[in-house]
Amino acid sequence: MVRVFIFLSFAGVVLAALALISVLSVEDKDRIRGLPRFAWVFLILLAPLLGSIAYFVAGRPLPTGRGTGWSLTGGASRPTRPIAPDDDPEFLRSIGKPRTEEADLRRWEEELRRKDDA
Repeated sequence: MVRVFIFLSFAGVVLAALALISVLSVEDKDRIRGLPRFAWVFLILLAPLLGSIAYFVAGRPLPTGRGTGWSLTGGASRPTRPIAPDDDPEFLRSIGKPRTEEADLRRWEEELRRKDDA
C-alpha cells in the first residue's frame, strides 16, 4: 500500500511539473482556455493533482493542426506543404531534366548580375 501511495504522489508531482511547463510555455496567453495564466499556475501549485488534470482537460490550448496533415475534426486534411522531397511535384520534375555545368554557370551569372544591379 505504501508503494502505491509513493507511486501516486510521484505521478502527481510529475503531472504538476508537466502542467506548469505547459502553461508557462504557451506563447500567446490568450490561447489558454478557461482561466488566466496566473490562475492556472496558482491552481496547479495549490492542488497539484486536481489542478493539473483540470488544466489538461479544460485549460490547455487546442492544437492548431498546422503542418501535421490532420484537422481538428479527426479526419485527414491536405498537408500544408510536401513532407518529403519525393512528394514535391516540382522536385520530381527537376529530377528528369538533365543538368549541365554550362546551364548552372549561366544561371549563377544571371543571379549575380541581378544582385549587382539591385
